[in-house]
Amino acid sequence: MPLFITNLMEGAPVPLYGDGLNVRDWVHVWDHCDALRLVLERGEPGEIYNIGGDNELTNLELTHTILRELGQNETMIRRVTDRLAHDRRYAVDFSKITRQFGWTPQIPFAEGLRETVRWYRENESWWRAIKSGEYRQYYERQYGRL
Repeated sequence: MPLFITNLMEGAPVPLYGDGLNVRDWVHVWDHCDALRLVLERGEPGEIYNIGGDNELTNLELTHTILRELGQNETMIRRVTDRLAHDRRYAVDFSKITRQFGWTPQIPFAEGLRETVRWYRENESWWRAIKSGEYRQYYERQYGRL
């Protein structure tokens, strides 16, 4: 998602693997962090807790959604060869964390995407430094030596 957003902000195309029909389950970073906090505070050592967003989309659907959010169209899609053995679907059953802790994702996908795009627009110097490989210099200017 960061690559797609920043590429489109730079006027560059976005790479879409294969036919784009690979499915992923999307969860907002704040929901994910909230779930991690719950597991750290209340989880049993050695147990496995899956965290999901209950929001499965194909990569093509996600790409079209991001394009719309940034006012772009399909001409910005660059099809690239799919990776070997690329999983067709990544999605998890997070019913255990819901059952044990009452956790469910709280941020609707569309709202989270708008918030994410806004964040990238407001923090352009940060992501440009990362994409250009100058993050160390950016960090030291902002916060001092590493």
